[in-house]
Amino acid sequence: MPRRRSLLTALAALLLVTGCGAQVRPETTSAAAGYPVTVKNCGQDLTFTKAPGKVVAYDSGILEMLFALGLRDRIAGYVMPHGQNKDIEGSPWRADFERAHRLGVDTISKEVVLQAGADFVYAGWNYGFGENTGLTPQHLAELGIPSYVLSESCRNGLTDRSRGTMPALEALYTDLRNLGRIFGVSARAEQLIAEYQAAVRDVEASVPKDRPRPKVFLYDSGTDKPFTAGRFAASHEVITRAGGDDVMGDLQDSWTTVTWEAVVKAAPDVIVINDYDPPTAAQKQSFLESYPPLAQVPAIKNKRFLALPYAALVEGPRNPAAIRTVADYLNRTSAG
Repeated sequence: MPRRRSLLTALAALLLVTGCGAQVRPETTSAAAGYPVTVKNCGQDLTFTKAPGKVVAYDSGILEMLFALGLRDRIAGYVMPHGQNKDIEGSPWRADFERAHRLGVDTISKEVVLQAGADFVYAGWNYGFGENTGLTPQHLAELGIPSYVLSESCRNGLTDRSRGTMPALEALYTDLRNLGRIFGVSARAEQLIAEYQAAVRDVEASVPKDRPRPKVFLYDSGTDKPFTAGRFAASHEVITRAGGDDVMGDLQDSWTTVTWEAVVKAAPDVIVINDYDPPTAAQKQSFLESYPPLAQVPAIKNKRFLALPYAALVEGPRNPAAIRTVADYLNRTSAG
């Protein structure tokens, strides 16, 4: 009888507390309702038993994806090269950048991840992950830390280091949907996807059907050889959805190096400059205008340059707005 009496007393106390408006903390198993979830990332199945709570992320586009999903409070720290500081200044999520903890390094590493106490790492091949840095998803798995690879950067096996397995906007939507499931914010992810798809459709509809499609070259950096982007980089979708022809669109890669001879042969009408420091976009344009082999290229002769932020040209939530910017530029210059 004492045991039953104590049980009844405890039950009565519980009812009294809840009747006064207090909430009882759910059981641990209830807190993980909806889990486990499994997503496919770069061809691999990833399973999560709960939503990560201490994320370390790398690169401005990746961080803006997390911010757009409302996950700033889940970020234990982030790493971003100082050359991308301009992305913070012009970011729609500048307040989130300023409130999140920036780790005082340019390179993400196992030591950085461990010191931050991370339970999840979001980066990409050459966007933080790389054998040369000693940080790969396999290295993290050996430490018991799950990770996610930016889909724009998935290695495709065509060469040792070529990247990209799907169109970049599809990669963006795939990552948003996967992250939505991993973090339990699927409704927000689907809302963003619908907004971005509608924005892209509106831009495509704004391109006059009788307007020629200018040839466009994306210039990132490089003097001896230009660093540019192929068909699996977000810049390809930014250019083509805006009504331009990407002169490097046949490259089965994302970000890669080509030759100046290839640029001259392609004869682009417009050059889009990836605007991050150093050098500045103005310095990059000055080099292009002064480089003798390019003197007869139409974009150089007609001074057709458009600078866009780094975060607009890599996979991320700024891609739809960048498509609008490029389309407006091409519509205006083509009419002139």
